[in-house]
Amino acid sequence: MKLQVYSMVAILIFISVVFFLCYSALIFYYKNGWTHLPNFVINKQYTPSTKVSIIIPARNEELNIKHLLKDILSQYYPTYLMEIIVVDDHSTDTTAQIIQSFQGVKYIDLSDHTDGKILNAYKKKAIETAIAQSEGDLIVTTDADCRMGAYWLLSLVQYFEKYKHQFIAAPVQFANDGSFFQTFQSLDFMTMQGITGAIVNNQSGTMCNGANLAYTKNAFNAVGGFKDIDDIASGDDMLLMYKIDQKYPARTGFLKCSEAIVTTAPMQDLKSFLQQRIRWASKATKFKDKRIKFVLGLVYFFNLTFLLLQLFSLQNSKNLITFFGLLILKAGIEFSFLKPVSQFFKKEKELYPFFILQFIHIPYILISGLMGQFGTYRWKERIVK
Repeated sequence: MKLQVYSMVAILIFISVVFFLCYSALIFYYKNGWTHLPNFVINKQYTPSTKVSIIIPARNEELNIKHLLKDILSQYYPTYLMEIIVVDDHSTDTTAQIIQSFQGVKYIDLSDHTDGKILNAYKKKAIETAIAQSEGDLIVTTDADCRMGAYWLLSLVQYFEKYKHQFIAAPVQFANDGSFFQTFQSLDFMTMQGITGAIVNNQSGTMCNGANLAYTKNAFNAVGGFKDIDDIASGDDMLLMYKIDQKYPARTGFLKCSEAIVTTAPMQDLKSFLQQRIRWASKATKFKDKRIKFVLGLVYFFNLTFLLLQLFSLQNSKNLITFFGLLILKAGIEFSFLKPVSQFFKKEKELYPFFILQFIHIPYILISGLMGQFGTYRWKERIVK
C-alpha cells in the first residue's frame, strides 16, 4: 500500500513539474507580449474627425449612472462628434429618471424592444438595440458603474484614427479601498488586463472587457452582431471580439495608454465576487479556437496539482516541500509578469501581499472554473444559465 502511494506521489510530482514548465512558458509569453506592447501617448491638442456613439446598458444603477454621465459629458471631445446612448434594462429603481434628467443623452427603454419575452442575454439585446439607432461610425461601450478621465474618449479615437483597427480593447482597473478583499480582486483583474494586452499584441483577439471597448459599426454589422452568441448571457465583449478578429485578422488592437483607463467597482462581498467570476468563466467553452481551451485547461489543471499535493502531504509531510517549492516558483514567475503591468496601472503597492494571496487564488480558480461550466449564476438580480 505504501509503495502504491509512493508511486502515485512520484507520478503527481512528475505531472506537476511538466505543468509548471508549460505554465512558465505561457507566463513568459504573456510577459513578452505585454512588455513589447508600445505605450500610446496622446496629443491633447489633437483634432478628431470620427463620429462616436457611446453605448451604456444600465440596470438598477441609480447610485452610479449620474457619475458616469458627468464624466462622459466632461470629455475633451467635440460634442457634435459624440453621441451618448443609455439603454435602461428594466430597472426598478430611479435609473430611468436620472438618465432622462441629463441633456444630450439619448434614452432607450429596453422593454419597448423585447416584446415581453424573457431573454438570457439582456445586455447583448441592449447593445444591439442601441447600435441599430446609433449615428456614429465608431461604437464605444462602457458600463454604468464606471468612471474615466477627461481624455478617455480622445485617446480611444486618436488611437483608432492612427491605426484604423476594427476592434480596440482598452484598459480597465478595479477601484481599491486598500482592504485585503479588494486588493485580491484588483490583482486578479489586473492580471487579466495584462494578459489581454499581451495576447492582443501577439495577434490573438480573444480577451477583453466590456467596460472599455471600441469597434466600428461596419465590423459589428459585417459579423452579424451577436448572431450565434445571442443566447449566451455573457460574451458581449470577448465573444464579439473573437468574431471580429476572425473576420478582420490583425485588425484588433489594445490601447496601452494611461489616459484611456476606465475604473470600475469591485464586488462588495464574496458571494457577488464568485457570481461574477463564474459568469466570466462560463464563456470558456464557447470559443471555437482549441488553443484557448488548451490554455484554460493548462491553468486549471496546474492549479489542481497544488490541491492534490496538499492532500498527499497529509499522508507524508515531506510532500509539503514539493508543494511550497512549486508554489514559490509559481508566485515568482507570476510576479515577474505582474510587476510591469502594475507599473502601468500605478498599483505596485498592491503586489505586497502577492504571495499570501496565492493560498486564496488557487482554490478560487478551481471553484470558479468548475462552476462556470456546470453551474448557474445570478447577474443583475436574474438567474442565468
